[in-house]
Amino acid sequence: MKTLWDLFNYFVFLYPLYMSFVWIIGALLFYWRREMKPRNSDLDTYPSYSIIVPSHNEEGAIKETIENLRDLDYPSYKVLVVDDGSTDRTAEIIDALADKYPGWLKAVHLMPNSGKSKAINAGVLLCEGDLILIVDADCLVDKNILKMMAWHFAKSPTVGAVTGNPRIRNRTTLLGKIQIGEYSSIIGLIKRAQRILGKILTVSGVVASFRKSAFIRCGLFSSDTVTEDIDMTWKLERAGWDVRFEPRALAWILTPETIKGLWNQRVRWAQGGMEVMKKHKDIWLHFSEKRLWPVYLEYVVSIFWAFSVAFMLLSWLAAFVLCHFNIPFIRPICYLVAPSWAGGVLATMCLIQTLISLYIDSHYESRSLLRYYYWIIWYPFFYWMINAAAALAGFCNVFIFRKGVRVTWKSPDRGLQTLR
Repeated sequence: MKTLWDLFNYFVFLYPLYMSFVWIIGALLFYWRREMKPRNSDLDTYPSYSIIVPSHNEEGAIKETIENLRDLDYPSYKVLVVDDGSTDRTAEIIDALADKYPGWLKAVHLMPNSGKSKAINAGVLLCEGDLILIVDADCLVDKNILKMMAWHFAKSPTVGAVTGNPRIRNRTTLLGKIQIGEYSSIIGLIKRAQRILGKILTVSGVVASFRKSAFIRCGLFSSDTVTEDIDMTWKLERAGWDVRFEPRALAWILTPETIKGLWNQRVRWAQGGMEVMKKHKDIWLHFSEKRLWPVYLEYVVSIFWAFSVAFMLLSWLAAFVLCHFNIPFIRPICYLVAPSWAGGVLATMCLIQTLISLYIDSHYESRSLLRYYYWIIWYPFFYWMINAAAALAGFCNVFIFRKGVRVTWKSPDRGLQTLR
């Protein structure tokens, strides 16, 4: 008869194994059905596009981002940069660029610093396009990104948002190299599978496109969560809009390359996800929203799994320190160990999942992604621990400390070096 400890052990080690099968099968189906065949994204008529770039203290990146947007292959689009209370030279730089590109680039200045979501909302209300693309101030996009995204909106009037495929720019440190595999295996692969199995959990905040009318009808970005992108995704899907993933819509981003920067990012992600789950918990009362139920349930179970991993690690530490004492209630913890097969099987599945994801995404990069495969061996040992601890911190922020959302914002850690 299995004990409670045995069942706990099996959950910790079987859950990621089961989900790996789900993500791999779903992603392969998406790839075979929607990516293997070349797609002609040319349209008879092109809807007008507005690109919104929210910025705060981005003097080191904003010029490169705007110059990159000059080269897009699209007949009709304009750019609006929203400077949200910058204290550096950001305002000066974008004003100079607006003078250089009159009619195409518009600069908007907000005072004081009021937060990213409000900066984007101001841009949406001031822009002219039928479709909007929101990109971070350090993001460099592929020249075909607007055509790739516009195709979805033109083919289906129910599409409310399309999320792009973020790729890592800074690849010179261990953290940067590991995140190449993570973005392919954990983000890209899962979005493909979610699109096949139900609804997408979230668009990528760094690069996402919206139908302006849908964005406004859903009340714009909310300022009551730290991850406005997740919240908007759920508002759109609950209102009946379709949210899609376009892997050909490439965007090159900078990611944290310090432990502190990575920690702050993961805590924000975890906290924002829990805020959205708490905010939209009433989906279980509406049968019409049944396609969101699996996404909600999987997210809740993944949080419980993160807590379980953290508890198991603490239990192992307590057992190591205390098991040589004759304390009855400590003894069961000594048996809280991984099944003998778990380590090898999980490591193998992690490598298989990453290999498949890198192979799929390698079709969209000129440089071979497989040369970074070696560094993925560090992912389960390091990133799982970081994400588990971040889930605990995010939970405490939402349900115990009840931290509110900061109105102001600052630019995140975007790495030590950039791949040129």
